[in-house]
Amino acid sequence: MSPSSDRVGLAQMAAAMTLSGTLGVFVLESGQSAWNVVFFRCVFGALSLFLYCWARGLLKPGLFTARTLALALAAGAALVLNWVLLFSAYRLASISLATAVYNVQPFFLIGLGALFLGERPTRGKLAWSVIAFAGLLLVLKLTDHSGGGAYLSGLLLGLGAAALYGITAVIVKRLKGIPPQVLALVQVTLGAVMLLPMADFQALPAAPLQWGYLVALGLVHTCLMYILMYSAIQKLPTTSTAALSFIYPAVAI
Repeated sequence: MSPSSDRVGLAQMAAAMTLSGTLGVFVLESGQSAWNVVFFRCVFGALSLFLYCWARGLLKPGLFTARTLALALAAGAALVLNWVLLFSAYRLASISLATAVYNVQPFFLIGLGALFLGERPTRGKLAWSVIAFAGLLLVLKLTDHSGGGAYLSGLLLGLGAAALYGITAVIVKRLKGIPPQVLALVQVTLGAVMLLPMADFQALPAAPLQWGYLVALGLVHTCLMYILMYSAIQKLPTTSTAALSFIYPAVAI
């Protein structure tokens, strides 16, 4: 990897994680269930990504083999379920706490990278990840934990979402030959199809502003953010991706 490619990847991942940190506010302000939020996020994300890919001439035949398409769909299924669990956790715990717990994902990512990609973390990067996570634990201890079973359920959902994110990122790492925009398009299109039976069309937003939050989730937090994030994941070692993931909870909190 060239130093310039490394720098671009670092900047892209930092920008993607900064956008991720604002995600919870848009989810809660939309007033929709987790199923509806993820469904409309996928719909608006797929529409915007399709237009982007079409305009850039990226929709060419032969981009996928049977194997890479299967991997892309598996990563997409994990990604969509990760969103459902995380957005459910926001309502049961809080944005700050759910995000903090969700950010055990760098450790899932480092472990899966070492197990499946043979990427051994350096002591320095592992140490910085441990220090960053220790800071998140302090945040958890300083926050009111009242809420009983709902609070615990929210934390467990956050952990499940983190594991699914790690699976998604490791699979995406294996798909370097596919434009990240096309990869994201395939995954959110799958998500829209997967969640169509779960969407509640009897409880759609009543206010234009709530629709605005859902559209923003598709255009900004899906189209733009996943182009940046997948581009970065394809350029960077998993340890760098994991370390930069801590920007997300810092912004959210």
